[in-house]
Amino acid sequence: MASGSAIRGSRVGAGPMGEAERGDAAPRIYISYYCAVGHETTPSFAHDAEVPEEWDCPKCGLAAGQDKENPPIPVKNEPYKTHLAYVKERREDNDGRSILDEALLNIRGKI
Repeated sequence: MASGSAIRGSRVGAGPMGEAERGDAAPRIYISYYCAVGHETTPSFAHDAEVPEEWDCPKCGLAAGQDKENPPIPVKNEPYKTHLAYVKERREDNDGRSILDEALLNIRGKI
């Protein structure tokens, strides 16, 4: 059975959207940015907006600059370090042995 809707398949505001209904578009400028991998992205900005020097590449996430020949150098990410790795960086082997010997003497003395 039909529901009796006379305007089937449409909704309020449906129809072709043209410049006449939305108004004129703001003037835009398109700036090309290049990353170290070689990707190019071209975001659009308002004509009177301040254009940033760098932009994040949407494909690889690296920083991208406006100079195609000299893109920004990628930042080197250091891997995650464990607590033990940080302790080993701060202490020499001799310091570690002396601290361990002192701790063992304290433990053995309390037993």
